[in-house]
Amino acid sequence: MTRIDAHHHLWRLKDSPGETPGPRRRTHDWLDTPGMESVRRDFTLTDLAAETADAGIDRTILVQVLPDAEESADFLSLAASSDLVAGVVGWADLTAEDVAGALAALRAGPGGELLVGVRHLVQAEPDPAWLNRPDVQRGLTAVADAHLVYDLLTVPHQLPAALATVRALPQLTFVLDHGSKPPIASGQQQPWAARIRELAAEPNVFCKLSGLVTEADRHTWTPDDLRPYADVVLDAFGPSRVMFGSDWPVCLLAASYRQVVRTTEELTSSLTATERAEVFGGTAARAYGIPTERLREETP
Repeated sequence: MTRIDAHHHLWRLKDSPGETPGPRRRTHDWLDTPGMESVRRDFTLTDLAAETADAGIDRTILVQVLPDAEESADFLSLAASSDLVAGVVGWADLTAEDVAGALAALRAGPGGELLVGVRHLVQAEPDPAWLNRPDVQRGLTAVADAHLVYDLLTVPHQLPAALATVRALPQLTFVLDHGSKPPIASGQQQPWAARIRELAAEPNVFCKLSGLVTEADRHTWTPDDLRPYADVVLDAFGPSRVMFGSDWPVCLLAASYRQVVRTTEELTSSLTATERAEVFGGTAARAYGIPTERLREETP
């Protein structure tokens, strides 16, 4: 079984010393906020390869960090040089007139065949109904026409808009990142759980079992704190629509890469071997349309 990490990032900071290989250096203002000190440094593909090898992960999906098409182009070029990255979820301005042209430009560049999806930082939008705007819906239609997946990065109060969007675009495959960031630290489940079940009732939606450790108390969490939320996701979507993601290096705010992998293995231990194979690879390969031959290449 090819084991896939369906969600990780990379970055190189403008003010970091030394020359590490990877995407071009960029400013990441979000890393300057309090509490982000432990991840305020470069994270490269070489760093990731050491982590995945230790945890038994064979392939990955590299996900955009910044709303920057040049970052996406860099990620595609980097992925093309690696046997580890099987696909890239990039960024495009969904509100632009020529979204189709922007996606075509990414596909025409180095590694363009590795573009599997698009994501926008919806969680940062002040309008809870941002996804329902006509210009955004037009952009999402272009994503569907390009036969790409759309990653939904939302927080719980944005789930009603996500549901309306999913229903309005049945031809588009959606992947919900981090289970929409449930309020684990507070111990509350509602209305998050009910909204997750509503979203899961739509057949064109998948969900990432990812990002949970940073939604819990980052210093005291245990697998038992995460289990009620993981169980809702697994029960609502079923293993064939759930995929593992590490959210590395963001996860390092609360846990090591290996801890995240082992915790997810524990949270899915009651599943059958076939179901676990779906969560740890099969679902991601199917949702993102990763060709079988790309998964058979030798890992570095």
